[in-house]
Amino acid sequence: AEEGGGAVSRARRAAGSSDTRDADGMSESAVVSGGAAQQAGPTPVAPGGPAGERRIPFPTVDEITRHCLDNDEPETVHVEIHLPALPDPKRLRAAFAEAMRRHPRILLRQAPTRWWRPRYEWVLTDGPDRDPVSFPGGTLEEARRRALARCPSLDASPPFRAEVIEHGGEGGCVLLVTINHTALDGPACLRVVASAAELYGGADNSPAPPPVRPPGEPRGTQPESAPGSRPWTRPARVAADTCHPGAPGNGMLIAELPVPDRPPRAADEPAAYTVNDQLLVATWLMVARWNSAHEEPVRPVRITMPVDDRPRTADMPIGNGTRLVEVTFGAQEREMHRALTAPGAPDREAIGRLLRTTAARTRALKSVDRPQLGFSGDLLTTPLLPVGLRAAGIRTLRRAAGPWASTTLLSNIGRVPYPLDFGDAGRARAVWFSAPAKVPRGLSVTTVSTGGRLQLALRWSHARLDDSAGERLGALFAESLAATSYTPAESDEGHS
Repeated sequence: AEEGGGAVSRARRAAGSSDTRDADGMSESAVVSGGAAQQAGPTPVAPGGPAGERRIPFPTVDEITRHCLDNDEPETVHVEIHLPALPDPKRLRAAFAEAMRRHPRILLRQAPTRWWRPRYEWVLTDGPDRDPVSFPGGTLEEARRRALARCPSLDASPPFRAEVIEHGGEGGCVLLVTINHTALDGPACLRVVASAAELYGGADNSPAPPPVRPPGEPRGTQPESAPGSRPWTRPARVAADTCHPGAPGNGMLIAELPVPDRPPRAADEPAAYTVNDQLLVATWLMVARWNSAHEEPVRPVRITMPVDDRPRTADMPIGNGTRLVEVTFGAQEREMHRALTAPGAPDREAIGRLLRTTAARTRALKSVDRPQLGFSGDLLTTPLLPVGLRAAGIRTLRRAAGPWASTTLLSNIGRVPYPLDFGDAGRARAVWFSAPAKVPRGLSVTTVSTGGRLQLALRWSHARLDDSAGERLGALFAESLAATSYTPAESDEGHS
């Protein structure tokens, strides 16, 4: 594949100073490779819990994730927070301990179960079974590998670990948090980290108010978009490119990019499109160009997008709290496919049309009130059958429905709402998240914005892409995102 060739050499550099950037604004990046997930063995089964033990049933998202665990595909969320100085170990442990007490929903472990029970259950613990904070030494690359391959056990509370790694050569460090996604998601864990930062440093870590978005539709757009494709049309898969088919584990690219520009607007007017819309279009463009270079047939690209409506305040619900919507690029985009995948820079006019169409589509999707995994998710986890039978049925259904699963996951965390100020250890300079990349998708794209820059984590299944291919795909995403950036010349052309 020749797409993204100009940025490939940049993506191959090892991660060093986060302040070194290329001519197009892309910082030096790093690729990490992790093997199969190292899961704990089966939980010993007890005849019943201790008297007074507090238990809650697994919510829908937790149960379906638990049913589909696979040792070859780690179910980890990785969060890394770059700090200018090293925190004191004793104070940091005390801060995390108090933060967990303030957010008690994070203190849980899986209860022993039998297949005939109606549900899996969480045991809510009064305190941690283990200290999640450690200073293990070693390099950041080694810590990232652990985050991809070693999933925190569900058998001990809490289901995350926080490692402090010295990095940067000037006394800086990285706080790297690895989460078992069966129990909670990245934004929920970041809320706990923000509380720990406030307790450690004494600085106010209250979230910034969300941006005020003027109501109404932008001029010249339709309130609803036409459907992208028929629901039973098989979506595209990212074309496989690997020297080791069937290899276990994930690979990951970490990079920093400029936030793409958007058209100026009056204070009382809504934006024509959001950065999230630009990320969706860039993801579509990346997949379309990658597959075109690999001579794959043109199919609709379906992108799963988490939507998080939870408040970021101290009473934020902890757990898996996002709902999933699917954005489909289908028949309308097929008409623009040739113009946007031809060699050279994508057609700017076609990009603009695609951005406006995508903005209308995502507004309509976000406004729909629906369960986290849709009504089918709630139906599949209704305890009409024992949990063991439901697990077998859901795994079978997942394999059968694999060809219709979405193309990729795009999780845009957006601007980090907390200062993440650790006092004498300083404020966070950059934050990265990465989400699992299990097949059949085999690819996830996660972005965060801090300090006016966009932190990108591209994560792939080794069964689909090897690390060299992942580097090239990441470079292609950087070029695709740059193609969505507004330039004043576009406005001038529109008035000429």
